[in-house]
Amino acid sequence: MSARFLGTDDPRQLRVLDALRTKPQPREAIDTIAGVSNGPDVVMDLRTRGLDIPCERVTVIDRDGKPRRPGIYSLTQEDRRLVHAWLATRNDKEHSPC
Repeated sequence: MSARFLGTDDPRQLRVLDALRTKPQPREAIDTIAGVSNGPDVVMDLRTRGLDIPCERVTVIDRDGKPRRPGIYSLTQEDRRLVHAWLATRNDKEHSPC
C-alpha cells in the first residue's frame, strides 16, 4: 500500500475512520457508521487513498446454528500512524490564523 495518506473530506469516510480508530468494526457496523448499504465500498475508497485496512474473516454461528464468516475491518499500525499524521496537519490548518 502507498506510504502516503493525504486524507479525505468525505463524511462517510471520516465516520468510518473515526470508528476504526476506536476499535475493529464488523462489516455490518461499517454500513451503519458510514450511513450506506455497501460499507466495503467506503473501505475500498479509503484503501485507494493509501490505507491498508485489512479485513479478517472470523467464524461465528448465526442464530439458526449455521456457521458464517463475517469480515472485521481494522487499521494496521501503519494506517494509524498515517491517519494520526494527517489529522495533525488537518488540525493545524483548522487552527491556523489565515
